[in-house]
Parts: sequence; structure tokens; C-alpha cells
Amino acid sequence: MNDTSIKQQPLSNATLGQLDDRVAVPTYDRSQLIAGIAHIGVGNFHRVHQAFYVDRCLHLPGHEAWAICGIGLGSGASARAKAQALHAQDCLYTVTEFDSDGSASTRVVGAMIDYLHAPADPEAVLRKLADPAIRIVSLTITEGGYNFDEATGAFKLDEPDVAHDLTGAPPRTAFGFIVEALRCRREANVPAFTVMSCDNLRQNGDTIRRAVLSFAQAVDPDLADWISDHAAFPNSMVDRIAPQVTREVREMVAGMSGVDDATPVVAETFTQWVIEDRFSNGRPAFDAVGVEMKDDVEAYEAMKGRMLNASHMLLAYPAILLGYRLVHEAMNDPDIAALLRAFFQHDVGPILELPPGVSSEAYGEKTLARFGNPAVADQLLRVAHDGAAKIPVFHAKTIDTLVHDKRDMRREALLLACFQEYLGGIDDHGEVFMVDEKKLTAADWELHKSGDPLAVLHMSPFSSLHLAENGAFVEHFCLMEDTVSRGNTRTALRDAL
Repeated sequence: MNDTSIKQQPLSNATLGQLDDRVAVPTYDRSQLIAGIAHIGVGNFHRVHQAFYVDRCLHLPGHEAWAICGIGLGSGASARAKAQALHAQDCLYTVTEFDSDGSASTRVVGAMIDYLHAPADPEAVLRKLADPAIRIVSLTITEGGYNFDEATGAFKLDEPDVAHDLTGAPPRTAFGFIVEALRCRREANVPAFTVMSCDNLRQNGDTIRRAVLSFAQAVDPDLADWISDHAAFPNSMVDRIAPQVTREVREMVAGMSGVDDATPVVAETFTQWVIEDRFSNGRPAFDAVGVEMKDDVEAYEAMKGRMLNASHMLLAYPAILLGYRLVHEAMNDPDIAALLRAFFQHDVGPILELPPGVSSEAYGEKTLARFGNPAVADQLLRVAHDGAAKIPVFHAKTIDTLVHDKRDMRREALLLACFQEYLGGIDDHGEVFMVDEKKLTAADWELHKSGDPLAVLHMSPFSSLHLAENGAFVEHFCLMEDTVSRGNTRTALRDAL
């Protein structure tokens, strides 16, 4: 599909039958669909992953009541523009999948039939969530969006938007919307929906359960008890690479497909979803469309988080400092590839309990192959952003074990040293790049500016790791930090090998 001369058709219900025949389109009747799932946080990942699976389900008989209503919480101009673009296209969008050999295929996903912009009409969102037709509320609100204090583990009731929601004003947060909707359902004797996190968190179902119940407890302890007894919060593992869609990528896929899509998404061909079969109010036939329903989700979560996600972070910061901007270009660097192999073979592979029948070596090599896919052209800055939220999630357990067992800590020291240097926004060649770290507080940024060589170890997201108190780790970190801060990331990387 490389013919850029294909005439581009606008995307809507009315034009589905006019698209190029190389573009797969829904064969179900969208006019008969009812939203049974409300999804909060309709980003690229949701649209190439959960919505992609739901689209498959809608092709099965008897699944008309399992379409998706998307919900956006962002209040900025880009969030409003997304809502307008989706409405203009009847909530249709294209997914273009790129294989490692450069081949690509495009399909239109029709699983989402409505989209609500919460800041514009929070009451409409509450009405939708309270509707008995909604039986699952799912979320992708990022790893750092669950509002827990890293030091204490407590849900932060004093976070400004959470505190606002606790006043009874129209909600701003996912927690406020979910709890108020469940309160309405309880009053109306409507069954509780399942709350399903699709974020890259270990025990993501348990995490959103703690957040929802903490918020509900502050509202009404009896309501919290009812939610605890009646709502399900399944844990899941989600996996697919979905890079940002730049203007150039949008133009490229439009030229390939002939579809003038204002909101296209792209992805690798690989996709995986493992989830507990624990739903309080029914579910689609996920198991019929490739979703793995498992009791041992935790082992899959650990494998994916501590190997794939962790290695994504490990490569991002030294690669950015070395001047790379795309993941596959960094993977062509022998030192970067060697760094990840050493991490798999020596740091995480020997200490991780994997699902039955899964080899850490095979999983590691598959991960390297996925990262090296040039057709996906994933952006390193996309991987790196919100590192203060993601590094503790994906590296804390490995760091803790390495420190406790007095194992080799050089690669983890390199990661944190490179992250500290990355916060300065300038690579080893003097090139400036954008740093996006919402999790860092003003005090954290003051630490970074202070010149303290151990600054990152004292920052709030990392202080609970207690690394500044471990002499052996500090020794490794200082050596790495000194080398990286002098613009010699390559030397530090090789020292870590």
C-alpha cells in the first residue's frame, strides 16, 4: 500500500462504502450498536488496543450492546479539537499496522459510537455512566494518573481536582465520575459496572480499586462498602506499541490508504491482552477474539512491566543523550542493544518468575525485535516522557532485589544517571529537546537545579527506593553521573556493560 496517488475520501458512516477496497471496514451495522463500555482516556493506545479488540467482538453475533462511548477529561485546546474531530467522523478512525518487513495494512475501527468531552458537559458523562446499558467502565489515564503518594502509598485526597470533586461539584477526575455514577446506580438499584484499568501498571485492577474505594470512603463509607461488594476490578496486562502520529505520519498513512482521517493511529502488528475473567455485570466474548483470560495475570504483568517496559525506559535516556530520536535507530547502535541484552540476561531474567512455558531469553529477543521495527518509527521522547512516574513502576522491584542481593547495579545506576541528565533537556551534542515530566514537584526541580550530584535519588518519586542511603549503589551512581554529566554517555554506557 504505497500508492500515494489514491484519491482521499473523508471518513464517516456515509463514506464507509466508498473507501478503497484495500482498507478493511466494519461489516456490522453501526446503526444497531449500543454503548455497553464507557472508556475514560481515549488516547492512541486505547484506540489500537482495547477498542481494536472490541471492534473484533462487534463482528460476532449478539454483540450489538458492547460498543464504546469514549470520554475525554482534558480541558485544553487539543482535547477540544479531538472531540470535534471524532464527532465529525462519527467516531470512526483508521488503524494502520506496520510489520517489521515494512508492509502495512489499514482498517477502519467502528467500535466507538459516541465521545463525550467531560469538561464541556460533566452531567452528560454522569448520565452516561449511570445508564444501565453501561456495564464496563475502562480507563487509560497513564501510569502516573492514579493519584497515590509514592512515599506513603496513600491516595491523595488533597490533590486539587480530587478535593474539588469531594465538594460535590461536577467532577473533574475519573475517580469523581466513577464514584458519583456508582452512587447514582446504587440509588436506582442498577447493578454496579466493572471498572477495568488498561494502563501499564502491575496489579492495575487492584490499584484502581484502591483509588476508587479511597475516594468513595471520603464521600460515604456505606457507599464504599457497596462498591467493594458489588463492583469488579479485574487485573490485566496490556501490550502494543502505538507511537505518536505526527503530521508527516498522518500524511503518509492518508496517502497509503486514501482515507482523509483527522485522527489516525498507527501500531506494530504485535498485540497482547491478558485479563482476569472477573466482571460484575457481563462482558463481551473477549476470549473469542484473541484476549487471554487468565488467573495468573500477575506473572504476565511482571514479565511485561519488568522486561519490556523497563527496557524501554533503560534505552530511552542514554539513547536521547547520544542524539537518537527514534527507537529503531537507537536499536541499531550495538552498545544500546548490548545494554538491553545484559539487562535481560543478568539483571531481571534470573530474578523474575515468568508464566509457565515462557523463556526470558525468547521474550527478551522478541522485545528487541519489536523495538527494532523501523516501520513503526516510535519516538524516544514519547517513551521517555513521564519517566518520574514510569521508572519506579517498572524498575523498583528489580532495583530492590539487586540491592538486597548485592548483585550488579550498574545498569540501574546508568538509568538514573541518564534520567538526571535528561532533565536538563540538552544531549551530548548540545541539541535541545523537550522534557515532559508532570510528576515532578517544584521542590524536585529545585533539587535538580541545586547541583547536588545525588539530586534524582532524593526526588519525591524515587525517595522511597532509599538508594541515597545505600553506599554501593551511590558509588555506582556517582561514577555514572560524573561521566554522563560531562557529555560522555557513550563511555558510561560501555562501563555499564
